[in-house]
Amino acid sequence: MANATGVAGEAAAGSQLEPHLLPVLSARLSAIVREMNATLMKASRSSVIKNSKDFSCGLLTFDHRLLSVEDCIPIHIAALEQATKPLTEFFDDIRPGDAFMNNCPYTGNSHHADMTLCVPVFVDDEPMFWTLSRAHHADIGAPIPTTYLTEAATIYEEGVHLPCVRIQEGFKDRADIIRMCRTKIRVADLWYGDYLAQVGACRIGERRLKELTERYGRDVIKTFIREWMDYGDRMMAAEIAKLPKGRWRFENRHDPVPGVAEDGIPVNVEVEIDPDAGTITVDTTDNVDCVPGGLNLTEATATASCRIGVFYNLNPDLPHNQGSADRIRIRLRENCALGIPRYPVGTSVATTNLTSRLIAAVASCFAQIGTNNGMGEFAYSQALGEAVISGNDQTRGGLPFVNQVFIGYGGGGASHGYDGWLSSGAACDGGQMQVDSVEVVEGMYPIVIEERGCARDSGGPGTWDGAPGIEGTFRPLGGAMTVYWGSDGDVTPAKGVAGGGAAATSGNWRREADGTVTTLPAFGDATIAADEAVRFRACGGGGYGDPAARDPERVLRSVRRGWVSPERARDVHRVAVSWNGATLDWDLDENTTADLRAAL
Repeated sequence: MANATGVAGEAAAGSQLEPHLLPVLSARLSAIVREMNATLMKASRSSVIKNSKDFSCGLLTFDHRLLSVEDCIPIHIAALEQATKPLTEFFDDIRPGDAFMNNCPYTGNSHHADMTLCVPVFVDDEPMFWTLSRAHHADIGAPIPTTYLTEAATIYEEGVHLPCVRIQEGFKDRADIIRMCRTKIRVADLWYGDYLAQVGACRIGERRLKELTERYGRDVIKTFIREWMDYGDRMMAAEIAKLPKGRWRFENRHDPVPGVAEDGIPVNVEVEIDPDAGTITVDTTDNVDCVPGGLNLTEATATASCRIGVFYNLNPDLPHNQGSADRIRIRLRENCALGIPRYPVGTSVATTNLTSRLIAAVASCFAQIGTNNGMGEFAYSQALGEAVISGNDQTRGGLPFVNQVFIGYGGGGASHGYDGWLSSGAACDGGQMQVDSVEVVEGMYPIVIEERGCARDSGGPGTWDGAPGIEGTFRPLGGAMTVYWGSDGDVTPAKGVAGGGAAATSGNWRREADGTVTTLPAFGDATIAADEAVRFRACGGGGYGDPAARDPERVLRSVRRGWVSPERARDVHRVAVSWNGATLDWDLDENTTADLRAAL
């Protein structure tokens, strides 16, 4: 039996940690998380987890301090401690062999589709750690087969919610909880296979942590935890000390959503940097109340978004543990669309649309503090390239299927010295998810991907360009298919900073049987017959700096890749090119021009 005031959080007696053990043990924890990730990916069944890597694993101390994460999706893990805090409030009889499932937005989870499995780790009857695996499931039992319900005004419309439920006891499943979930979820075998993969990931983490603690001893591990947190705190304070003191504001706006936010949703944020105190305060309280739909953020995703926007602008080598995270002070308001929702308001889309807007707003504040800071906005999109598809697979005897595909992402925003990251996805993903393999997805689901590629001129121009978005076309195979999507960026695309230009908008289209192409709304669902298809374009990332100052060699490379048209090179970047090499008009010295002419 254990509670949050157990000895795991107490300072260990004895001398300080031997200097070599800090990097050794921190690296060992990272290796444990990577092994958990590999276990979950290889053992899972659904495409959204196995192929697209829409999952994350992490380690916490038993008293709810973030210890280690590795190769994880930022929005999943930047406020991971909130997922376990309710457990020690709800249960006073936590024992070895327990496992808890938390997918409820009102008990510290991100949103209902991200099921978070939490396993307590005991060493010699002492609770010391939590292992966590968080995965986005293909179906969670909502009234319609999708996990992004923009129009869902309350959680009662979102499917199964497990608010910190004990799902394993004595290392075995609780049959009643599993039976309840299987009865509610459409693709029950798929869900259960993915759940077991999460169990495997957490149990392998549990085993490795026990081995680590037994090898070095509990006192050494406790001392390491204390010094690891202190190290994160010191490194973060030193990084903040390099920044100027001041307060900055930024605003962007989510696109209109019919029936939920007819005029869109403004996103306002204020960032205050205090280098003397070593703190950064992010304030989101000046925003609208919760909207009547699923776009509202949860407390976990609002907290995570504020932290992510800050970390994107700091040294990437900072330890991502509780010591560094606590240097970011966050002000949220209750009953706020970008704060703490008031039960039972809907939060189905809390990990994507408004989350990405908030991250970008925080990150863009840094572009105002001086040269070389900040970054262009990431793409805004949940276009049809990221649709949830469902139907009955006629090639497999009518077997029902539900899955979110990731056929095409948006592009990353540029930063000083770097073009945007191709297919990075939205700001909430941070480039951690993978674009689906055409062949693998076509082998798993009854769809045909006719084409996919970079959308020309879709990235924001700058001294450093935002990455282009991905465009493509796909259709069902052997029967009708329903697609659900919720696309931001169709009206207000990703903005550039420091003089950089905005990206192109995202868009969605339907190709009828006779070849007629019609524009689809930004949010909706459609049933596509076997002789029809859908087309998408994800928007790109925002540019950074004056486009006319872009290195002509970079312009040439982008033109030859097909990412930038000769017309934009001439009119925006002020560099004249033509595909056949007949026209080269760079204001450069003769040798450089000759080299570029030869390259073309």
